[in-house]
Amino acid sequence: KKIIYVLLLLLALVLIGFYGLYVLKNAETKTISENDRKNAGGSFVKLTDGITHYEAAGPDTAKTIVLIHGFSVPYYIWDGTFDSLVHRGFRVIRYDEFGRGLSDKPNAIYSPLFYRKQLVELLEVLKVKTPFHIAGLSFGGAIVSDFVTHYPQLIDKIIFIDPVYRFPNQGTPEAVMNYTMAIKAYAMADDQLTNFKHPELFPNWASKYKPQMKFKGFRHALISTIKNYPRQTIIANYTQLDSFHKKVLLIWGKDDKIVTFDYSDSLRQKLNVDLLAVEDAGHLPHLEKPTIVNQKIISFLKTQ
Repeated sequence: KKIIYVLLLLLALVLIGFYGLYVLKNAETKTISENDRKNAGGSFVKLTDGITHYEAAGPDTAKTIVLIHGFSVPYYIWDGTFDSLVHRGFRVIRYDEFGRGLSDKPNAIYSPLFYRKQLVELLEVLKVKTPFHIAGLSFGGAIVSDFVTHYPQLIDKIIFIDPVYRFPNQGTPEAVMNYTMAIKAYAMADDQLTNFKHPELFPNWASKYKPQMKFKGFRHALISTIKNYPRQTIIANYTQLDSFHKKVLLIWGKDDKIVTFDYSDSLRQKLNVDLLAVEDAGHLPHLEKPTIVNQKIISFLKTQ
């Protein structure tokens, strides 16, 4: 019996240690509030599943393009491209997906339907004229392809930048994933620099990412997406896109280590695209080579 008591005591100490580490490392200590949003740029709108942070600029009468960010970095990832497109006369809309940035982080199932519903409602509120152009970066490529396959009549031209192709299967329980993310929170922010071929040129990138990590629900959004956005759906949507005969621009950094360049070949086997392979750029070629990428985007959108 003494051995059992000792083992139970050791187990209790281990559990207390794990919990203590979680409390110490856990960055999610706040519920997002009006005060957090009051000095932010952009606008806010209440949709069915919560408040969405968005920005719209450019003439109301101009052709609209909607920019959709990737897995975890909010809409600021589009900064340069957003400004470039507005300058060239487009109506440009970007937004934070639920769970990211200054949008709400509901305790929901982050499925294709959930993301699609947010975009549909935002477009209705903003009274976006159709057909409009749409662009998706990284995981945003999955959201774009899913949206287009459900609403092809709303879309004119499509742009993909280093789009996700094979989302990882994840059988680990959410509680375990949540704990691991919690104790490695700021390492995850630093890992965002691996998106670049030349991270030294973006010294403030990790610090821009960290503020959203303090809001409760951020980790759940990422984990739920991994668990509830089927990889088969992503590939099937890319395949189905070809049947709509849309004009598609595919931009890919040749030195991408997140979604490697060879996936561009896999995508082109399913979908007819105009490919821009960007030399000396990683996962975010629009940031590392903005002149080349933005010129190509504008040329593509302006051409009949």
